[in-house]
Amino acid sequence: MTVTAKATIIKDGCLMVRGKVVLTGVPQNVVVSPSSFIGATSAAPPSSRHVFTLGVLPDGYRFLCLFRFKIWWMIPRVGKSASEVPMETQMLLLEAREDSPLDADAASDNTFYILLLPVLDGQFRATLQGTPTNDLQFCVESGDSSVQTSEAFEAVFINSGDNPFELIKDSIKILEKHKGTFSHLENKKTGLDGARGMHSINKSIPKESKKAFTGGCSPRFLVIDDGWQETINEFCKDGEPLIEGTQFAIRLVDIKENCKFNSSGSDNSCNDLHEFIDEIKEKYGLKYVYMWHALAGYWGGVLPSYDIMKKYNPKLAYPIQSPGNIGNLRDIAMDSLEKYGVGIIDPQKIFDFYNDLHSYLASSGVDGVKVDVQSLMETLGSGYGGRVLLTRQYQQALEQSVAWNFKDNNLICCMSHNSDSLYSSMKSAVARASEDFMPGEPTFQTLHIASVAFNSLLLGEIVVPDWDMFQSKHETAEFHATARALGGCAVYVSDKPGVHDFKILKRLVLHDGSVLRARHAGRPTRDCLFEDPVMDGKSLLKIWNLNKLSGVIGVFNCQGAGSWPMKEDMHSKPPSPLSISGHVSPLDIEFLERVAGENWNGDCAVYAFNSGVLSKLPKKGNLELSLATLKCEIYTICPIRVLGQDLLFAPIGLLDMYNSGGAVESFEYIMDLSKYIIKIKGKGCGRFGAYSSSKPKCCMVDTKEEEFTYNAEDGLLTVKLPGECTLRDIEFVY
Repeated sequence: MTVTAKATIIKDGCLMVRGKVVLTGVPQNVVVSPSSFIGATSAAPPSSRHVFTLGVLPDGYRFLCLFRFKIWWMIPRVGKSASEVPMETQMLLLEAREDSPLDADAASDNTFYILLLPVLDGQFRATLQGTPTNDLQFCVESGDSSVQTSEAFEAVFINSGDNPFELIKDSIKILEKHKGTFSHLENKKTGLDGARGMHSINKSIPKESKKAFTGGCSPRFLVIDDGWQETINEFCKDGEPLIEGTQFAIRLVDIKENCKFNSSGSDNSCNDLHEFIDEIKEKYGLKYVYMWHALAGYWGGVLPSYDIMKKYNPKLAYPIQSPGNIGNLRDIAMDSLEKYGVGIIDPQKIFDFYNDLHSYLASSGVDGVKVDVQSLMETLGSGYGGRVLLTRQYQQALEQSVAWNFKDNNLICCMSHNSDSLYSSMKSAVARASEDFMPGEPTFQTLHIASVAFNSLLLGEIVVPDWDMFQSKHETAEFHATARALGGCAVYVSDKPGVHDFKILKRLVLHDGSVLRARHAGRPTRDCLFEDPVMDGKSLLKIWNLNKLSGVIGVFNCQGAGSWPMKEDMHSKPPSPLSISGHVSPLDIEFLERVAGENWNGDCAVYAFNSGVLSKLPKKGNLELSLATLKCEIYTICPIRVLGQDLLFAPIGLLDMYNSGGAVESFEYIMDLSKYIIKIKGKGCGRFGAYSSSKPKCCMVDTKEEEFTYNAEDGLLTVKLPGECTLRDIEFVY
């Protein structure tokens, strides 16, 4: 099916979408192309950076934007005026209502959405921003003073639709086809299949973590994080205290591991990285081991004067940050690199570097890489054709090397929220979706959950959003675990050796180390898109997803525990915990009808994980709930199928897993003479639940009859799946 954008026109100085005025006072130099791009021309001389005014956003709109508050990461912001749109905005979604005689009670029926996506236009990269006078502007910049223009005709893509999630997806697919510089997630091979993991920075941690592998959750995936490489801090002499900031200018001097991983280190039983990887895989049954490195090799790049690095033709370069980055929040790492420089590898040699590094890692038994500090490239474009070209050269070389040296596209991108990287991503299929989980920062916990959910609206169409690790013994562990259960992502933790909450981990991870992974990126429900779930003091955050035969929705109270960056001064006093009330409904699950089957009557079985309560709701029904700060609830919403005159049935899944419905693989209904037989394929072990309007005669699990319980009051049917976590054949006979 061909997807096309809805028509946008400029008429009488107004930008119009579906007959609705989106911007007034549109300057004459602004144009809209037939392919739905907004552009502009400048009367000023050619320059490497231009800011064009698009017009005034009139009253009556609510907006959601995703913007980079610092160079590495995006966060959301909601508002009603263009003056609230920050610099470095990379997505702007407007809620609009078509002009109609409908009364206010029917207003929801004529709501539609307008999406503006600033993109890459040749060697230039675009962003949106607002002004105090409520003008909306777009900025284009090349990052190289020698790469100049006086026009930008494909800077901002505009589209509209009735469903905001389909609108974003369709728009990304249109851009994929039109631009040809990146791929939609559906056209990528996703490597990481969903596993629990451990982060490690040195050789001793896995040895000390044997308890982590014997608590009933078998890890399949381990990331050896920053700290394994051979590096030098040339600004810090032996015996002298560290000069603050130079830790970010440390440079790589070899592609091989440092002494912590070879026989020259103390207390080492392995001679090299290869022996170490073999040992931990054999001892602990790990399936994947990834190694960390930065896109430039290390934070400060490589050391140009070092003999091993000379073949890559590196040179020292000093980053230049764009006014948009500086206009929001500065970052200590970037400020340090501006001072001390980066050892940048020649773009013509960068594939050779990656190939040498990755082939060595692969020969040592490593399965993939996590590549960090990626947005750095946008600051180093001067003399290399600009930020877009340099980023794309590095990205393409990285993806080619990963494809050559590792199986299954085993790459995690990190610190890569700039659109230069996103719209140059042809193969990269997993990327971190927010700033780090920071266990020592109590005011960051709610921001982390909300950021990932909102960022996934855009990121989730290009990559699998990576929610980052968390700690299972942290005071907010259940909050984070619940979010990851419906995030559609792999799950991994950074627990200290021997410090684990296996009760929480077993709700996320099956015995074999696999997770019940939802089908899409977890995103805010439609009624949350234009609300602030962190600071408005009234809104709960609801995140939805789909399984094969059900929906799942998590509800989180993110209020009263933190403030958004660049909005801290809006609180006259520190935020304090508060209880918030709200509701959940089957309507909160988008596209539920696609997994409901032919016999759905519109009713749903709704199972609340924490309370263990099963409810029956019509499609438009609601369940009320109230949550304290940093508390959450997760609901499995399963369409009820009408299987006969007297039989209604809905398979819920594993009742002791956060994402219960992820355990249901298939459902079949057979009428055999006077018997009704329901056949379910489920995975995992433990309590398997379903809604049934009547009690079955018997239950079979893998052809063996098993005892079951049935509660006639709420219809909850439960059977225990014994043994290991193989795929199960479950039958209920009526």
